[in-house]
Amino acid sequence: MTQAVPTLKEYSSLKDLLLDKDLASLGDSYVNFAYSLAMSKKHGRPLGVKVNNQILADAVARSGLRKFLPHRVDRHVRGNAAEALLVFAWLQGMLELEDCVDTLSQGDNLTETFAALLQGILEKLGVGHEHK
Repeated sequence: MTQAVPTLKEYSSLKDLLLDKDLASLGDSYVNFAYSLAMSKKHGRPLGVKVNNQILADAVARSGLRKFLPHRVDRHVRGNAAEALLVFAWLQGMLELEDCVDTLSQGDNLTETFAALLQGILEKLGVGHEHK
């Protein structure tokens, strides 16, 4: 993968990116910020909210991202993978914050909404559902 932002390291594989704990930590802040903005927009008042890790873990399964992770990983690792991929996509210019906020504010099922965001990123990376 190419390095477009100087603060990011290069990843030799999607798996390495998904398992990067530092990237996931930044992704946690990004995801919660984007979701807080989305809920603020939806409810017409400032809100600070956190995304439940189970929602992200389920979104990983529904998006097809799960197959890029090691066989035995827990919910926490799956949630971190979603956060890492989302912030990576934002840092690389593949996902605009405004688009992420709009998508999250319009979705009724948060798991499905995050799954759709993750699927879109996988498609932009050229690793959609057709790759097993």
